[in-house]
Amino acid sequence: MIQATFFGTPKKLSGFSLSGHAGYDDYGHDIVCASVSSAVQMTVNGVTEVLKLNANVNVEENLIEMKLSEQNAQKAQPFLQALLLHLNLLSEDYEGTIQVNLTEVYNNA
Repeated sequence: MIQATFFGTPKKLSGFSLSGHAGYDDYGHDIVCASVSSAVQMTVNGVTEVLKLNANVNVEENLIEMKLSEQNAQKAQPFLQALLLHLNLLSEDYEGTIQVNLTEVYNNA
């Protein structure tokens, strides 16, 4: 199962952390993993390349995190909110593959 944790409050997100695998299908054929990976890449690229905001991005085997300062988080809300919505919809459509959590612990960049 993919574990997606968003930092902040529902109306003011400051970043996210994702790890795990959906387990919907075999490696290379898992449409849920592909959907999540694509959405996360678009979010990170949108924040850092389109909006030109500084973000603390950490990519490791089976983990990606993005953390933003309070000021940059405010500017990045459309991308962060869109990712949260997308992952929630995927978790409804593909039950048991994604767990979305929200923690009010802020992890500033």
